[in-house]
Amino acid sequence: MMQTPTVTPSTHQLPQAMEPRNPGMELDLDWVRRAQANTSAIERRAKTLPGRRSVKKDYQAAWLCRAISCIDLTTLSGDDTEGRVRRLCAKAHQPVRADLLAALGMEGLTTGAVCVYHDMVPTAVEALAGTSIPVAAVSTGFPAGLSPFHLRVAEIKESVEAGASEIDIVITRRHVLQGNWRALYDEMKTFREACGDAHVKAILATGELGTLRNVARASLVCMMAGADFIKTSTGKESVNATLPVSLVMIRAIRDYYERTGFRVGYKPAGGISKAKDAVTYLALMKDELGNRWLQPDLFRFGASSLLGDIERQLEHHVTGAYSASYRHAIG
Repeated sequence: MMQTPTVTPSTHQLPQAMEPRNPGMELDLDWVRRAQANTSAIERRAKTLPGRRSVKKDYQAAWLCRAISCIDLTTLSGDDTEGRVRRLCAKAHQPVRADLLAALGMEGLTTGAVCVYHDMVPTAVEALAGTSIPVAAVSTGFPAGLSPFHLRVAEIKESVEAGASEIDIVITRRHVLQGNWRALYDEMKTFREACGDAHVKAILATGELGTLRNVARASLVCMMAGADFIKTSTGKESVNATLPVSLVMIRAIRDYYERTGFRVGYKPAGGISKAKDAVTYLALMKDELGNRWLQPDLFRFGASSLLGDIERQLEHHVTGAYSASYRHAIG
């Protein structure tokens, strides 16, 4: 049975306060080329996950609180405004109604971060002043990642200067599709250097990489180049986070840790909107990597609507009744 996780405000810190950063290593092409993915076996394993781990009552509430602490609360819309970002930041600081948190004994619970476009970083930094909630900025020509390379690097540096402490970069997909691992490694290494002290999450856009084997190899290369997190998707692709892709990426993280001793984080993003799905992903992390990867410095959900459904489930746990979704709106 899955144990009740403990969530405390002290875990809601920047990753560098919790775990030594992944320094990267020299590109090991032999290791990359040996990486394979048994698609049928991976899909069979993934298909059984939702039914194999079921938690109820207090255990479920505890897992949902843990999920909240691991959410990168996100707004990445063309019509974002300063007001919307401020409301998002307020929700990150108070993700669930105060009376519900008090009933659960979870006062002080926050989301893991707030994720916005570069232009909204100063607004988010100002709104979160005095909290321990980091601001993450999507960068490098998000979501396609096809702007001129020097502009992508400059965008990273400007986001860091504006106060972002986490940078979500997008890789050039053609490097993976062409098997040009040296080009992907050099690109990722340059992005990592441009981030400085800010943590870098490498978005693989797995729905556009063709095969699970490509996902495994791209994951390894990005970690070798110093990625602090590897992330599934921008949320803008036709296929975003899935359990088979997650299984491949998580096992690449495990292999990298066993080889180097450095822990790299994981962020599924796009399409995770239900509380039950969040529990499934947490169970997968526990099964494959252990309890250490259930902390927000090593695991994040990239989500915008997930929090609302979790809050509804927590209200049901406390009161015995479901409320309408509009009672838990973010903005």
